[in-house]
Amino acid sequence: MQDDHLLIFGIGYSAHAFARRAAHRFGSITGTVRSPEKAARLRAEGIDALVFDGVEAADEVRAALGRATHLVQSIAPDAAGDPALRAFGPDLRLSRALRWIGYLSTVGVYGDHGGDWVDEATPPRAVSERSRNRVAAEAAWQQLGAEIDVPVALLRLAGIYGPGRNTFVNLAEGSARRLVKPGQVFNRIHVDDIAAVIEAAAEQRASGVFNVTDDEPAPPQDVVAYAADLAGYPPLPDIPFESASLSPMARSFYGENKRVSNARLSRDLNVRLAYPTYRDALAALWTTGTWRG
Repeated sequence: MQDDHLLIFGIGYSAHAFARRAAHRFGSITGTVRSPEKAARLRAEGIDALVFDGVEAADEVRAALGRATHLVQSIAPDAAGDPALRAFGPDLRLSRALRWIGYLSTVGVYGDHGGDWVDEATPPRAVSERSRNRVAAEAAWQQLGAEIDVPVALLRLAGIYGPGRNTFVNLAEGSARRLVKPGQVFNRIHVDDIAAVIEAAAEQRASGVFNVTDDEPAPPQDVVAYAADLAGYPPLPDIPFESASLSPMARSFYGENKRVSNARLSRDLNVRLAYPTYRDALAALWTTGTWRG
C-alpha cells in the first residue's frame, strides 16, 4: 500500500491508534485536527497534520483529499450534518483517486433493546440526538459512496478504552463508581482492536456495516470490580442507579440496554480481537503498566 495515501478527518483517540498501526502501509498519512498545537505534536510522529475547524474548507486539506486513496472520517456530526461532507462534499464527488471510505460511527444508533442481542441487520432506532445525528451521517456517507462508486464501511464502535482511558485511571483519580442498574449491560472495545478492524477494512476495501465491539457485553459494575481487584483497591460499594448523581449524558447511556454481536468481524473481515473481553484487556493494561497511557 506504499502507493496509497490516507486522509483522516479528525485524529482523535481511535483514529490516532489506527494511524500509528498503519504508518508502514501508506505512502503518506494526512490528518486533520482542530488546533495548531496538536498538529505540531502529530507532525513530530510523521503525520502530516492540518488544521480543520469543522467549518472552513482549507486549501491544504482539499489538496490532501485530492490525492487520498483511503479516507477515514472520525469527526462527530452535529445537528447540521457531517462537518467533512459540508466542507468537502464537492471535492469528494470530483475525486478520482479515492478507493475506500471508512466512517467511524457508534453502536448507539441501535437504541434500546431491553438487553436483547442486535447485529448489523438490526435497523437503527436511535433515541438520543447525538445518535440520530449519527444515523443521518451514516446515510449521507453511504449515498456519497453510491454516487462515486466507492465502497463505504460503517464501523459502529462500542465503548472505547485503552491506555490512558480506562477504569484504572478512574480508580486512581477517585472517580470510579459501581453503579448498579439490574439487567444493564454494555459492550466495549479496546482501542488497539479498533485500529486492527479499520486496517482490515481498509485493506479489503470492505463495505457495509460492521459492529466493532468485544465478545462479551457485561454489567458496568463488574468491570469496576475486576479492575479494583487487579489493582489492589478495596471493594467499592454498590450505588443504585436510581439514586446516583449523573449528568444528563451519562444517564442517557443507561437508557439504552443491548447486547451487540461482533460476528461479522471474524466472518467477513477475518479479524481476531486481541482483547475479546474486558478481562483480557484490563489484565494486559495492568500487568504491562500501559494503563497510564
